[in-house]
Amino acid sequence: MIKERGSGILLHITSLPSRFGIGDLGPDAYRFADFLVEAGQRYWQVLPLNPTEGAFGHSPYSSYSAFAGSILLISPQLLLEDGFLTEEDLKEAPRFPAERCDYEAVVPHKISLLDRAYSRFRETGKNREEFNGFCSINSYWLEDFAAFIVFKIKRFGWEVWNKWEISLRDRDPGRLNAVKQEYAPDMEREKFFQFLFYRQWHKFRNYCNQKGLKLIGDIPIYVSYDSADVWEHSGIFKLDANKQPTFVAGVPPDYFSKTGQLWGNPVYNWEVLKEFNYYWWVQRMGHNLSLFDIVRIDHFRGFVGFWEVPAGEKTAVNGRWVKAPAEDFFTVLTKKYPELPIIAEDLGIITDDVKQIMKKFGFPGMKVLLFAFGEDLKKHPYLPHNYTENCVVYTGTHDNNTIRGWYQNEASAHEKKNLVEYLGHKLTPETVNWDLMELALRSKAKIAVFPLQDVLGLGQESRMNTPSKVQGNWQWRALPEQLAPDTASRLKALVKGSGRLEGDK
Repeated sequence: MIKERGSGILLHITSLPSRFGIGDLGPDAYRFADFLVEAGQRYWQVLPLNPTEGAFGHSPYSSYSAFAGSILLISPQLLLEDGFLTEEDLKEAPRFPAERCDYEAVVPHKISLLDRAYSRFRETGKNREEFNGFCSINSYWLEDFAAFIVFKIKRFGWEVWNKWEISLRDRDPGRLNAVKQEYAPDMEREKFFQFLFYRQWHKFRNYCNQKGLKLIGDIPIYVSYDSADVWEHSGIFKLDANKQPTFVAGVPPDYFSKTGQLWGNPVYNWEVLKEFNYYWWVQRMGHNLSLFDIVRIDHFRGFVGFWEVPAGEKTAVNGRWVKAPAEDFFTVLTKKYPELPIIAEDLGIITDDVKQIMKKFGFPGMKVLLFAFGEDLKKHPYLPHNYTENCVVYTGTHDNNTIRGWYQNEASAHEKKNLVEYLGHKLTPETVNWDLMELALRSKAKIAVFPLQDVLGLGQESRMNTPSKVQGNWQWRALPEQLAPDTASRLKALVKGSGRLEGDK
């Protein structure tokens, strides 16, 4: 159960201002934390921090590791302060657009800076003892993550891991150790980059916590097939003798899609997971709880029952529901982590068995205001008068339009009529964001969360992700001047009026 009534902002690290073309864990992250405190916020929610790939549009929900951090989020400014880079190194930065991430320009520049930092580390031995300690503590995932990346790039030219030579595909111990020795310097480089990321993240989290700000993370339930996780732990996924998926994840046909959604991730073999006391998920949860104060789990219903589709199908139509041992799984997790701070992403059609699990373990679900006004104004579960206290209300998520964008470009005449009727006054595109934020703040929900774009009153050009679009997502960035003191003051006044400031019950 959520204990503290409060509000927070949804903003991914990549969306922060920065002179290096992408938001990072440098000075602007600290300034934004200060802005949130000034605005009376208690929570900062981010998207997954894992590495991203250009092939998937740099979506944070598609990664080759569930444990590694994205090296694009490492701050060159902090590397300068720590002596890993020089002023001369930072002078050569290209001119990046301020309002979006240009990944094609950012990636090579960031990696060149990180390579210089690694060279300096090798030359000077600076922080070597700290690095060795990091590698030792994180060896359970770091060793094979580094091997996966190096083998994939250096030895197999980006080939999917199940196409590697069989002895490495199947992780023959003798062959695996021999090839690791062959690539030891390259593996150390990858480990060093992870050391830098986690060093900066933990300092940043400590700063936020000292300011009274809690960080909410995000865990995608599934992992990518071509990932270090599936290569290292192939037995916990439904794969055949050649390590090809036999079933993949998705969701069934519904009102929105006649063919359902075919995600393509390998599904878990829950019988094997249960046999080994869910060791991989216990490690994954522990890892995330070391990074965040609360974690949101995407597609929570997949822990209770999941839609699996035979591999090779072109749509999700021919899938089937398979039950998962949710009660046993969460019992194991709560024994290991008694205060399991989970937000369950329960959007869409949720069956009674999912609701029962959430109720039994006290996990709060999500309510999204942008979805609330298309139907009956009495019954819709996302309307504030229908909330219980143990929930988190969002004006929208990373997958939605902004409030203003929705109001101007997507909301039907019926939805606008319902919204006016519910609020009891007329609306304008310029003020609708504050109306909906106030509605969320005055609700029973223990936590209210707003994308920063909604606080700033921005239109649809500023949305983070449009799920139907292949390109152009995950690029939006805030400008420094948008994080103005008068915006913080206005938001704090709204928060105060809803009884969500620190000390309010």
